[in-house]
Amino acid sequence: MKIGVDGGGTKTEIILIDDRGDIVARRTTGGCNPNSTGPENARIILEEGLGTLAAHFPVSHTLLCMAGSPAFWRETVESLNAGGLFGSVSTLDDSRPVLELATHGRPGLVLHAGTGSFVAAQAPDGSLHYAGGTGWRFGDPGSGYDIGRRAIAKALLELQGWQLPTSLSTVVRDHTGLVQAAAITRHFYQHAEPNRQIAALAPALLRLAAEGDHAAHQIVAESITALLQLSEDVMTKLFPGWHRDTLRAGVSGPILTHAAVRPLLASRSSLNLRPIEEAPIEGVRRLLLRQPLA
Repeated sequence: MKIGVDGGGTKTEIILIDDRGDIVARRTTGGCNPNSTGPENARIILEEGLGTLAAHFPVSHTLLCMAGSPAFWRETVESLNAGGLFGSVSTLDDSRPVLELATHGRPGLVLHAGTGSFVAAQAPDGSLHYAGGTGWRFGDPGSGYDIGRRAIAKALLELQGWQLPTSLSTVVRDHTGLVQAAAITRHFYQHAEPNRQIAALAPALLRLAAEGDHAAHQIVAESITALLQLSEDVMTKLFPGWHRDTLRAGVSGPILTHAAVRPLLASRSSLNLRPIEEAPIEGVRRLLLRQPLA
């Protein structure tokens, strides 16, 4: 048996597969990104989930595909290997499963946007590359956080009276239950989890954009365009001379596959971006099947 883990900031999915690759058991638990849950909680969440699936089966290998500090997860792997309960344990970052789903192990790239965002690529020489993903404090264009941040910034100016009111003001007021710009500002600055609170605005903004609301569409377009520019930078550096419409390229996550975003991707990207419908844990399963792992 082998265990695969997709560990993100919102949830952690764990599967147990047999030697044919069939999923025998699975478990979903809380997020285990050490940057948001804390290192100790992240380790506890992971080990409890692993223990549940490994309790009744011999495990030959465990693959962790994890968000957060690579150094933390390398240390965790050393600890798990010392315990010997989960076979040979290895770790990859959380971009690898969706890159696998987009390229099937061949040259290409994937754009992912959820609470955060990144671009991952496999170059023609087989080397792996990661762009963006610097976290909510530093941008993550195209992410739920970035879309929410841009909407709040404009809504605050509207509520201060410096710009004409739009749907953005209404969305932000409804989200916070507050009316005044100063109170809304304090709410986000003093909240224990401002990144999640801000990112939680994205579904409402995407819905409005899909319905044709101009202000929401403009916010979404600006954020997505910044992520597309990052993908163009990656493309230019790693794939010089390649025909962009023939390169394997995919998009994943609830934002880039949303109905409001698909037309933006088609009109603003030179890449033939294929939406990835499979969950990242399916990418983990495929990576487990084609060992040895890089």
